[in-house]
Amino acid sequence: MPVRSRIFLGAVQALARRSPALVILGARQAGKSTLARLAFPDHARFDLEDPRDAERLADDPLFALSEHRHVVLDEVQRLPELFPVLRVWLDADPRRRVVLLGSASPGLLRRVSESLTGRALFFDMPGLSVFEEDAAKLWRLGGFPRLHWSRPRARPEEWYPAYLRTTLERDVPQLGLPLSAARARTLLTLLAHAQGSTLNLSELGQPLGVSYHTVAAALDVLEGVFLVRRLPPFIANLKKRLVKSPKIYLRDTGLLHSLLGLGWTRARQLAHPKVGASWETFCLEQLVAHARLADPGAQAFFYRTQTGVELDLVLVVGGEPVGLEMKLGLTPKAIGPATVAMADLGLRRYYQVNASDGLVPLRPGMWAGGLVPVLDALGLRPKAREPGARSAQLAPAPRRHRGS
Repeated sequence: MPVRSRIFLGAVQALARRSPALVILGARQAGKSTLARLAFPDHARFDLEDPRDAERLADDPLFALSEHRHVVLDEVQRLPELFPVLRVWLDADPRRRVVLLGSASPGLLRRVSESLTGRALFFDMPGLSVFEEDAAKLWRLGGFPRLHWSRPRARPEEWYPAYLRTTLERDVPQLGLPLSAARARTLLTLLAHAQGSTLNLSELGQPLGVSYHTVAAALDVLEGVFLVRRLPPFIANLKKRLVKSPKIYLRDTGLLHSLLGLGWTRARQLAHPKVGASWETFCLEQLVAHARLADPGAQAFFYRTQTGVELDLVLVVGGEPVGLEMKLGLTPKAIGPATVAMADLGLRRYYQVNASDGLVPLRPGMWAGGLVPVLDALGLRPKAREPGARSAQLAPAPRRHRGS
């Protein structure tokens, strides 16, 4: 696959300069390894999916690490006993740096917190951005780089079933998924049909013949491997009855389209009854990813009262909550309920994200427009690389450790 720079390259490098350990988390095939090669070309690299690397680190990890000052450890969750050794290795020399790559967050976060407290910063790796690839293509095909940048180009009708099979049969069982791979795929299909709705664990469990406890445990695992997002409600101190169950989403629209059988042409996808939920998902993921790139403490919620007043997304960036709704089309939709929601929550800004190219005012503090103009209005366009910064595309290949 051609090596392309990523918009958040500078942010990742800045994080690594501020801490002995940097943890990059993200879905399998999101581009974590490529990002690490671009951002840290002088680091030795160990791939824990390579039996030679895994054996060497398992046999004498401190000796293997001590040959280097800067190290990248890929798929590090596969060797949990390595974490206490990393703490010893880092503390022995303040000039040492380690970058940890992982595609299974719950266990990895727990081990980092147990062994590397105060030594690690985190970066959540999103899919491709609308500032890196055509937005219409990203929505239609999903945000994985292989669907856009590989040579030969991966075919989505082949790639997504293979990706899902590998994830469910090889990766997820190691995290204690309480369902077989076949049932897990059925659960994901059920979630696809419920995309963007409030979560009902019992309804999901009935077709699978399992309890809501089992579904909840399975969702913990699927969320941990970045396939699923549970969007929590924005609980305000109001004298109103609020919906308190989270909304559920498959995070990648390509995976959603694959499980729903939408096909891969724009015409077929636009004709599907779930196209509105797909558009909502695409905009939601882009907005949250760019918000967290600009502000690592950014948070995302939805708001809905029992009377039907709702906002698809309440994005808290820089301490300010902003209301957003995703409405597929080119012209603004009715804003009456959104006006009520803004008054309920005391919001100063609201954006209705549609498929247009511009941004138009609706009334004071309320606008409608395309995804990129809304990101710009929110100040979420990634900053350009500093003049004179080294081009990542020209960086040399990472140094492999001796003995590989």
